[in-house]
Amino acid sequence: MRDVELQVTSLEPYLTYLLDKLPSAEVFAVFLHGYVFYYPLFMTYLWIIGAVYYFLHWDQWSKVDSPPELPVWPFLSIIVPCHNEGQNLREVIEWLDDQEYPAFEIIAINDGSTDDTGALLDELLAQYPRLRVIHFAENQGKAMGLKMGTLAARGEYLVCIDGDSLLSPCAAKWLVYSLVKSPRVGAVTGNPRIRNRTTLLGRLQVGEFSAVVGMIKRAQRVYGRVFTISGVVAAFRKRALHDVGYWSTDMITEDIDISWKLQTHFWDVRYEPNALCWILMPETLRGLWRQRLRWAQGGNEVLLKYWRTLLDWRRRRMWPVFFEYFCSVIWAYSMAAVFTLYLLGLYIHIPEPWHVETLLPGFRGLLLGMTCLLQMSVGAMLDSRYEKRMLANLYWMIWYPLGFWTINFVTSIGGLLKALFRKRGRRAIWKSPDRGISA
Repeated sequence: MRDVELQVTSLEPYLTYLLDKLPSAEVFAVFLHGYVFYYPLFMTYLWIIGAVYYFLHWDQWSKVDSPPELPVWPFLSIIVPCHNEGQNLREVIEWLDDQEYPAFEIIAINDGSTDDTGALLDELLAQYPRLRVIHFAENQGKAMGLKMGTLAARGEYLVCIDGDSLLSPCAAKWLVYSLVKSPRVGAVTGNPRIRNRTTLLGRLQVGEFSAVVGMIKRAQRVYGRVFTISGVVAAFRKRALHDVGYWSTDMITEDIDISWKLQTHFWDVRYEPNALCWILMPETLRGLWRQRLRWAQGGNEVLLKYWRTLLDWRRRRMWPVFFEYFCSVIWAYSMAAVFTLYLLGLYIHIPEPWHVETLLPGFRGLLLGMTCLLQMSVGAMLDSRYEKRMLANLYWMIWYPLGFWTINFVTSIGGLLKALFRKRGRRAIWKSPDRGISA
């Protein structure tokens, strides 16, 4: 510790000179400290207002178990890309076969699995006449699996889920209805719900998917575009996929990329909260870290790929979601700067107004905490239509800002660096994720 203090102290004259001589240093410092506080405060209230408007305008009279009816339901293809899903597949296929949909097929793609996934799928063929199976000899990645399933599908409308997800019986009708009723809709994202809740991380993610993920999608739907569909449950129009060239095989998060592909080609993406899908999520810090780092890298890859496209005035409806995510990356780096200034201030003199006195929450921290609690409460009330006792999760959500905000801002920093230095054109292949302790 003494050596670190001496090394930092030797840099004090240079750091002081740099901070003092920066153009408009005082204004920039005030902006930095203010942005760290006001950005999450502003975005939280924007999401709350947008989510409540969405509920009042589109959602308040709908019921999960009473999807709207069509004169004729078109034939549907359900696509399930699988990699090492032997533990979950039997239950997944059973739930899919129980869909309350008149005519559909199930296409499972075994993407070079090294467990018993392939043998289990061949066994299930005899039990489920609707099931079709495609085997890949080697791991080709989820994007390639989805593309091959789409090309093999007999239906114009597709529902794609992960190989460890359980699709609610009415979900397919909800998803297809939005596609049929609006010819410009290219994709509809469903509503993932957490299955595994045996640990604090699992319970926190129950609240997160209601008060953060679901709320953001509702708000983004209000101002026109959605940053990403949920890769675990989404429906697509095959013609729209063909129009944009299907999924990109070199993107680390194919779901974010296909969302932007469709919307930059003027296809709409909708959110359908009644289309429930029960999913497994990480319940270890290591698994959560890897997942959030991958999400952050994928988001930044999309920003780097599409920012030039958005210079076209015709694609201006994408500007809000681009600006929203861009500001979140700036916030992450601003938080890192504040932490760095605080740590430096422990060893050397930091000139005003750069000095950070403490990281402990004061009045601003209390206001942010109360705002976070309000967000969680509104999200729980909105989603109480889909799950009972959602408000009970508020007891656990007091830990969310401390744990998940820290993980998210650190992974945002790492995700940008990984996106910048990742080799272009390299195929993104599967890696078995953390599916929870109870999985």
